[in-house]
Amino acid sequence: MPTETVPVGDVLFGGGRPFVLIAGPCVIENDEHPFFMAERIRAITSSLGIPYVFKASFDKANRTSIEGFRGPGPEHGLGILREVGKRLGVPVVTDVHEPHQAEKAAGYVDLLQVPAFLCRQTDLLLACARTGKPVNVKKGQFLAPWDMKNAVDKIRSAGNPHVIVTERGATFGYNNLVVDFRSFPIMRETGAPVVFDVTHSLQLPGGAGKSSSGQARYIPELASAGIACGVDGVFMEVHDRPSEALSDGPNSCPLDILPSVLKRLVAIERAIRED
Repeated sequence: MPTETVPVGDVLFGGGRPFVLIAGPCVIENDEHPFFMAERIRAITSSLGIPYVFKASFDKANRTSIEGFRGPGPEHGLGILREVGKRLGVPVVTDVHEPHQAEKAAGYVDLLQVPAFLCRQTDLLLACARTGKPVNVKKGQFLAPWDMKNAVDKIRSAGNPHVIVTERGATFGYNNLVVDFRSFPIMRETGAPVVFDVTHSLQLPGGAGKSSSGQARYIPELASAGIACGVDGVFMEVHDRPSEALSDGPNSCPLDILPSVLKRLVAIERAIRED
């Protein structure tokens, strides 16, 4: 059953359309890196005919350690994100962590994202919804897929029909996540487009002591499984030098393998649609 159509800039999620890629570095590391990454990823997706939305965070409020890099903050970071969208002609998404950030961020980006740990924060969901911008809500690592209907209902209750839901793994013991692939058809029952956050699903939260670790080597397999389940979008943190990334390097997709991964996903989706 096709999901509803959600417009993000000039990109359309859902409605039976081919999958959209949301990708970029976890966090804005400096003034130049977001432009470099957006340009490289856009070139790859354009060659494959994949709709693309750029992602980076101006602030990573949920850090394992006080020593973790958080980003440039909203005053400088949001300006960078707006400029990326203008220069490269791509829609942009970023996280918001507090209700007061929603209206400000909505003036700079095309899609607001609610982090997984905050998916039940009613005031944050409503603040995002009231901006009129589409909202992507990540399913909490602690939440059952059927409970995401409540998050969707909160946003729609504010008169905003444009909501996307994202799977990013569920807590499995300590420092580990697993993906229940039943969550994709279950969350589709809300009518909202469903995105699979592949790279965060391969994160090992707190697994490196003062930071998270990850298992990026499994990106091709998990992404392929998600496409086979019919997701409307794939989310991947991508970095040209994951070992030097200031956030989430161990679970980021290396830029140099992104073309081969995406070619595989396009082939799988094409095969499913021809079945």
